[in-house]
Amino acid sequence: MLFNSLEFFFFLPTVFLLYWFVFNKNLRLQNLLIIISSYVFYGWWDWRFLFLLFLSTVVDYFIGLIIYGSKKNNIRKGSLWISILFNIGLLGVFKYYNFFIDSWIELLSSFGHEQTSLWTLNVILPVGISFYTFQTMSYSLDIYFKKIKPTKDIISYAAFVSFFPQLVAGPIERASNMLPQMLNNRVFKYEQGVQGLRLILWGLFKKVVIADSLAWRVDYSFENFQILDGGTLLLGLIYFSIQIYCDFSGYSDIAIGTSKLFGIEIMSNFKFPYFSRNIGEFWRRWHISLSSWFKDYLYIPLGGSRRGKWISIRNILIIFLISGFWHGANWTFIMWGFTHSLLFIIFLLIRRNYQFTNDIVAENSWLPSFKELYQMVTTFCLVTIAWVFFRSETLFDALRYLFRIFSAFNFPLTNRSGIIFVILLVIIDWFWRKNERHPLNLHYGIFRWIIYVVIMYLIIGHLEIVDMAQFIYFQF
Repeated sequence: MLFNSLEFFFFLPTVFLLYWFVFNKNLRLQNLLIIISSYVFYGWWDWRFLFLLFLSTVVDYFIGLIIYGSKKNNIRKGSLWISILFNIGLLGVFKYYNFFIDSWIELLSSFGHEQTSLWTLNVILPVGISFYTFQTMSYSLDIYFKKIKPTKDIISYAAFVSFFPQLVAGPIERASNMLPQMLNNRVFKYEQGVQGLRLILWGLFKKVVIADSLAWRVDYSFENFQILDGGTLLLGLIYFSIQIYCDFSGYSDIAIGTSKLFGIEIMSNFKFPYFSRNIGEFWRRWHISLSSWFKDYLYIPLGGSRRGKWISIRNILIIFLISGFWHGANWTFIMWGFTHSLLFIIFLLIRRNYQFTNDIVAENSWLPSFKELYQMVTTFCLVTIAWVFFRSETLFDALRYLFRIFSAFNFPLTNRSGIIFVILLVIIDWFWRKNERHPLNLHYGIFRWIIYVVIMYLIIGHLEIVDMAQFIYFQF
């Protein structure tokens, strides 16, 4: 089920009313309603893959109990490896198996050994599998490293794993944050609900009005890059930067807002990443739940930056290559991750990667300084160039796209109408850059309601113009 679908606009109020007016006096029934609703939400796409979600939930629930209950280190470590191999195995079969087989066939073919795709599997990628497997795996890891204790309440645990607002595209939640909320009684708070509705409205605006309006312009550029001028291709690449940001952060806003309606606070996933002043800051603001996951469960256990420069460089390469591969079974994603690793390493070598860890750009002024503006524009350009690998079908296409930008550049005569969406997003995001969880928080009476009505009008109007497109990160 899509957040931007008609079904969801009936589904959400129905679950909300049952949650607060029918089952509000019984926590266990509330959590059971979350599970049933989440399975309906997920099964609306393809009910056959509900078994994978159920299996992932059950396996890590019992492994968590075994890890915590055992005093023998070999049993604890063996159980953890079962969790890791099981979850990675699910991803391996459904997401990466055909990639490895096809790559092997291509490699043999390059040496003159003709092969067939007889060994490939005719399977589709289950929506959200990369998200909920990482979420359940982190539960086992946190218990193993003694960060949390397991719960014996399987209903609450299953509600944590399957919670429909963030089930299929994150944020990838941690049990330490979300599970206690599932285990304790929740009280409806008016202000929390209002904040949630604002986030939903703003998320739908970013997805439906901006991202979906730019989608056809991006498709036009990438499908016709061999014949278009460089300026049009550059605009298409900039449009994709905005499209993927509005699409994914829009989903996260709706997920966070919907969670608030049920009295549950989940983590922020985006903090205005295109206002970052270097690549390190970008990755502290982009897809925060994934980047922090890799930092906590892979980068730090590998030694982080504590064991010298070369170990740090090795760990950064590993993290970004795996991050690229997590996004998709294609060499383009691996190259995208590798490109970001090189950019990150440069700032590591000049000791600038940990700049801007807590402050906000132009925190005490309306406009950035010339230095801050230069840093933001430079970082955006670097990130945007890297996006060409993320969006292209093949590495060769990505390189040809970049080559044509620089070799056939002139002022674009087509595809310019999308610039208004870019400018609109930058202005609005800049205005609310100090608090990503409180957009549209206006205090001017009738003006506030005029803004709400205009946004709803634009959303409804674009729903009629643009087909209800799924979110980009559903494919990951």
